[in-house]
Amino acid sequence: MKKFRKVLDGLTTSSPVNPGGSPACGSAAGTPSAAPTPRELEIQETLMSEHFQICKTVRHGFPYQPTALAFDPVQKILAIGTRSGGVRLLGRPGVDCHCQHESGAAVLQLQFLINEGALVTACADDTLHLWNLRQRRPAILHSLKFNRERITFCHLPFQSKWLYVGTERGNTHIVNIESFVLSGYVIMWNKAIELSTKTHPGPVVHLSDSPKDEGKLLIGFESGTIVMWDLRVKRADFRIYYDEAIHSVSWHHEGRQFMCSHSDGSLSMWNLRNTAKPFQVTFPHGKTQRDGRKESCKPILKVEYKTSRNSSEAFVIFSGGLSYDKAGRRPTLTIMHGKAITVLEMDYPIVDFMVLCDTPYLNEVQEPYAVVVLLEKDFVVVDLTQSNFPIFENPYPMDVHESPVTCTAYFADCPPDIIPVLYSIGAKHKKTGYSHKEWPVSGGTWTVGSQTYPEIIVTGHADGSIKFWDATAITLQMLYKLKTSKVFENPKSGDVGRSGELVEEDPYAVQMISWCPQSRIFCVVGISAHVILYRFSKHDANTTITSLEVRLQCEMEDVISPSDTENTPCYSDPSGLSPQPQPPSPRSNTPDSARDSIPCLKVKDRMIRMPPGYQAELVVQLLWIDGEPPQQITSLDLNSAYGLLAVGNCNGLAVVDYLQKTILLCMNTLELYGSADPFQRLTRSPRKNRQSTSGLTELSDNQVSLDLERSKSPTSDHVNGHCTSPTSQPCPSGRARVPGGPEGPRLARRGPGRPPFRKAQSAACMEVSLPVSSLTEGHSSRRAMLQQLHGVSMYSHDEHHITTYSWSERESRENSFSRSRSSSVSSIDRETKEAVTTLQFMESYGRKSDPLPTPCLWVGTSLGLVLIIPMSIPMDEQERQEDPVTVVPTGTVLMLKGSILRFSFLDFGGALIHSPYEVWRDQQAPGDPDRPRKRKLVNFSPSSSQEASGDCHLAVVCSEKQAKVFLMPTQACLYVHNITESSFVLRADVVSVCNSVCLACFCANGHIMTLSLPSLRPLLDVNYLPLTDMRIARTFCFTNGGQALYLCSPTEIQRITYSQEMCDNLQEMLGELFTPIETPEAQNRGFLKGFFGGNAQTFDREELFGEASAGKGSRSLAQHIPGQGGMEGMKAAAGGVVGELARARIALDERGQRLGELEERTALMMSSAETFSKHAHEMMLKCKDKKWYQF
Repeated sequence: MKKFRKVLDGLTTSSPVNPGGSPACGSAAGTPSAAPTPRELEIQETLMSEHFQICKTVRHGFPYQPTALAFDPVQKILAIGTRSGGVRLLGRPGVDCHCQHESGAAVLQLQFLINEGALVTACADDTLHLWNLRQRRPAILHSLKFNRERITFCHLPFQSKWLYVGTERGNTHIVNIESFVLSGYVIMWNKAIELSTKTHPGPVVHLSDSPKDEGKLLIGFESGTIVMWDLRVKRADFRIYYDEAIHSVSWHHEGRQFMCSHSDGSLSMWNLRNTAKPFQVTFPHGKTQRDGRKESCKPILKVEYKTSRNSSEAFVIFSGGLSYDKAGRRPTLTIMHGKAITVLEMDYPIVDFMVLCDTPYLNEVQEPYAVVVLLEKDFVVVDLTQSNFPIFENPYPMDVHESPVTCTAYFADCPPDIIPVLYSIGAKHKKTGYSHKEWPVSGGTWTVGSQTYPEIIVTGHADGSIKFWDATAITLQMLYKLKTSKVFENPKSGDVGRSGELVEEDPYAVQMISWCPQSRIFCVVGISAHVILYRFSKHDANTTITSLEVRLQCEMEDVISPSDTENTPCYSDPSGLSPQPQPPSPRSNTPDSARDSIPCLKVKDRMIRMPPGYQAELVVQLLWIDGEPPQQITSLDLNSAYGLLAVGNCNGLAVVDYLQKTILLCMNTLELYGSADPFQRLTRSPRKNRQSTSGLTELSDNQVSLDLERSKSPTSDHVNGHCTSPTSQPCPSGRARVPGGPEGPRLARRGPGRPPFRKAQSAACMEVSLPVSSLTEGHSSRRAMLQQLHGVSMYSHDEHHITTYSWSERESRENSFSRSRSSSVSSIDRETKEAVTTLQFMESYGRKSDPLPTPCLWVGTSLGLVLIIPMSIPMDEQERQEDPVTVVPTGTVLMLKGSILRFSFLDFGGALIHSPYEVWRDQQAPGDPDRPRKRKLVNFSPSSSQEASGDCHLAVVCSEKQAKVFLMPTQACLYVHNITESSFVLRADVVSVCNSVCLACFCANGHIMTLSLPSLRPLLDVNYLPLTDMRIARTFCFTNGGQALYLCSPTEIQRITYSQEMCDNLQEMLGELFTPIETPEAQNRGFLKGFFGGNAQTFDREELFGEASAGKGSRSLAQHIPGQGGMEGMKAAAGGVVGELARARIALDERGQRLGELEERTALMMSSAETFSKHAHEMMLKCKDKKWYQF
């Protein structure tokens, strides 16, 4: 047992505010406290560094920016390539694998080695890669880098080891798949075309061997030239010169004719007997005009020509080809079967499509049964066996991005009954009309592992929808969808005074969620400063939604004094009245008073029928104040046992009793401290020495410690009396100035270029980031725009220059992460406004003198301060419904560096103390006299684990900079750890790992850290993920069992693990991509067809392309790179434990071999010695009786 001993004498002695403005750890606000008696903590910490390792587990969602598609018709495995160099391999549900090219180059084309368990990828950096799919984690076996030519098209014939590679120069090279080296056989473009041709034919856009004769290669050039090249005699059989550019070519299975798609929207049919001109040219979507000409059409990008046994008519399937005059029409896939033409409209542009057929042989009747359509943001499979062409129900979670994901939550080890209940409710709302056949992509094998537990992922979206996903056993399946917008009235088009002006695009966007799986109470924070509380019921209900309106207002305001030429600080407005009237906003003619004390959205005030599932019970809305919109909500917590809900933003805190539907507390943050404010922020007279807000912020005469300034995170920066957290706007009653004279003109609160509050972002508070339209309009510079947005100027002590945001485009704005490293340059006592960044209800101690724990609300702020607010809650159920709950702020203050992110509580055994909760009961269930309907509460007492500790417990507090462990109720700081100096923590959670608990942190510099509890020993620090955009900061979250997730792209969820145990068991959890299947035999087509030339002719490619006949390829043209999946890669990668063992085993084998050789030599020497001894003995006997003179 490892003992941690800390003598607490003197640790709680307070000190006055130091020059950096930070009082000593653990003290109340500026008042000394008596030191407690020494105490010896005996907590056994079982977690060690070897329990942790970072690795990716599985990726869910639609592949972001897809570029290529391939299908193995025997293994029934599908591959999708992406622009970022990713490859997604899909089989039956559960078989889902993501691979990534290290170069990050876009995947241009994919080619399966059919039924061989391998895949060839051609990338935009002109490199070919061979992937081994016969392992759960595919790896690259070989790579071939082209140096002088660019790859445009690849073709791998079935059951061939020779890959045809077309290039931009028009040449065709041949690669041996086994050795991944070039053959000396090359088809040069000038040999393929006639010598009389004066122009270059263009890049190779198509390669295919003839179904009738594999020795004939059809080469299609972009300009419209088509060449049939005889591989045996190395010359062209025929050449076709067509006027229109070619996009794709498809053969008839008999090999006598083929079809081409062109850039003018036409399809041309060619017969090998007469290649002088096409025997048929059609414009499927082009109508004949009055002058007899066809109307111009868009290019047909791809065509597939497939035959069927049951019909004499072939299937012709193509994308594009619509006429240009039909503007606004969606992308289409056209299916022509005989005279019937079916046009399927798609929601997104078509990237690629493939027709799935029963046979892998191109010279047999294809018998198509489905079409896989890859769209820019969706994946559709169409059933060709039914006349109405229905689509298959997609078993993969490809609709995660149906509306942009704005927040996530991850719950591991949920109650086992919650998943079946949510699934049964969600199944009633599923769409119908799907094909009744089984999903055609059914390759691979997958079984549920032994170590599984219920896991749920919850995603919030920009349209206000909530999705619950079953994430058990590394799969993802949608359980239930909830639409929060149904709570509100639809905003009228003429209503510009409410959300019409506030949030133009996504007024219902989900900003934060809080869920108690035990009580099934769900809470949603919306972008329009609203909170919706839901209860779960298996029965429908007719009810009215209660609406509470909260007026959160900051009482401090900036005032511009006519006598000063500089900006002035805030002063307190004791009356709490609105400030002096300002000119109305140029944006609207509506006066400010018309927009005072109204919410952003209107809640439905009529009786509403709610279906089974989550039913809205209460809506809490923050109000407009004096024409200013409410500030975004930055923190939320609910407790079902207490029946309370707490909401905080940069103005203050509100506590709501959702059982009695009343507001218990509504105060700005400064009022919560009372006289215990550690910064002694008071109303002050105007100050001098301030610069204009358009320039650098002021440098006071009394310089602040730069160490303190650099230690502050961006969310704890305050300038000119405003909270400069990216989440915050200026104080509703604040005033801003821009240069324009000695004093500068006053600005209206909502200028024409000033965006609403929703445009701001915060990573620390996991705020949503939504696009901004016309941000820079009306501003002379980006810096001026930022001043309008945040009400402050930006200055970086580290770089000493103005910090700007990259908000030039919608996507870069949404995905960029460029939080200003600005800091206050005046003393911290000039701070007047701070945001509430985290909240948690818990059984704790509000005061040092409290003998027993009571219900408390822990409040963390952006200044690194922690307030503990005790509450008095009636315990009897009847009294709880009638008597009021008392909330009394006591002024208890703890302090850390940086914005507070997380609270957690441990008992003296080191075990996690959970918050009390109410057991779920269906309030809409029909009455049953024998069934009690009383509330059942579950409470976790801190003293239950160890009687010797009394009623004490430990409080773990984590901020953006450091973590501390406090002993309650003495509030003594036992342990402190500075997590990061150069960066800041974005997400922190106390999680259970290996039957113990630890603190997991994710920093802005991409580091993932874990700290032991309670000693805060560093256990893991890995530079895992460089933070490149706000999406990662907004969606990263940890959960129990050593798992975490984040949105790696706008459409994909990446799950990772930081547990060594799960990394070891990951191979068992993943699906097998390759299963041994016999290749189907080719059909025997009969004597007559073979006699008349119907059978395909085979030839020996090895004889033509091998090194013996064709020679070696040019080494300067392509460079072979061994992959990590081969033996060479294994030798190069043998740096870990496995590599050491392998090397040790090799050394032992070599040593054994040497010992064996030595043993053989020793045996030879012994044999030689025995022979010599024998001969010597014989000589001795022979000479024994002879005299000396007889010799």
